[in-house]
Amino acid sequence: MHFQQLAYFVAVAEARHFTRAAEEVHVSQPSLSQQIKALENELGAELFSRARGNIALTDAGEALLPLARRILADADTARHEVQELVQLRRGRVRLGATPSVCTGLLPDVLRAFHGAHPGIQLLIEEGGSHDLVRQLARGALDLALLVLPLPAASPALTTVELLHEDLVVVSPAGRPAPGRKGSVHVADLENEPLVMFRHGYDLRELTVAACRAEGFEPSFTVEGGEMDAVLGFVRAGLGIAVVPRMVAVRAGQDLRTTPLASPGLRRTIALAHRSDVEPPRAARELQRMLLGSGHPAVPSAADGPRPADG
Repeated sequence: MHFQQLAYFVAVAEARHFTRAAEEVHVSQPSLSQQIKALENELGAELFSRARGNIALTDAGEALLPLARRILADADTARHEVQELVQLRRGRVRLGATPSVCTGLLPDVLRAFHGAHPGIQLLIEEGGSHDLVRQLARGALDLALLVLPLPAASPALTTVELLHEDLVVVSPAGRPAPGRKGSVHVADLENEPLVMFRHGYDLRELTVAACRAEGFEPSFTVEGGEMDAVLGFVRAGLGIAVVPRMVAVRAGQDLRTTPLASPGLRRTIALAHRSDVEPPRAARELQRMLLGSGHPAVPSAADGPRPADG
């Protein structure tokens, strides 16, 4: 049984005339009759009675007609739904990102994407890179913005570097800036109370590793927060924090931003998806916008503008 045969059957049932039905479906009358006969053979029952030139539905035809109409309508719906997806009028994108990227990078990009494709649903999952890699592996995400390098045990992922970004120190605006001569050395953090992110946060691991490389364990006044909480604790005077510059520039005038002295600390943000599965059409469009929008690396205060390294 083929969709074409069902369409021919419905046309004859509605026209009650083979020739007129053939004209409506743009096929020759012999071809239409042949397809109807093939359908009857397939079903093992006659669908039309052809007495004295009058065409009428048999009991089998009466039973088939509503089903055939429903099948054809469902096929049209399926075709329409697929076309909607292909043309980016509907669909969804499941995007994972670290909290700092959600705060700093994504708002502008998602606003542009939503403006271009308002029918696409955006589902955002915040988490550390380790957690996001696991969600990519089990198919819970289409794309993820991760901090490189990836975990050693990560599955086969395709990654493209999106931007490189300096880390800076934020402190309450009403207090003296930490460090010396307008910058902070990592070694200076030994004498500063730090507000620290929760375990599993990429920024926590990077900051602690940098302090240990200088031969000391950092001192935490508060730890365990997400990005907004950490910035709030710094505003309250509980300590200073090391954050991405893209977050610092959005944090407001009540926080002071001080660059880290050379060589400083930098991180690399990459866009990742599973290597064995092509992202859905809508996700590929967001991927194109992210990679093609020319995001700059966020410069240090003394550097001035500079292009991204990747």
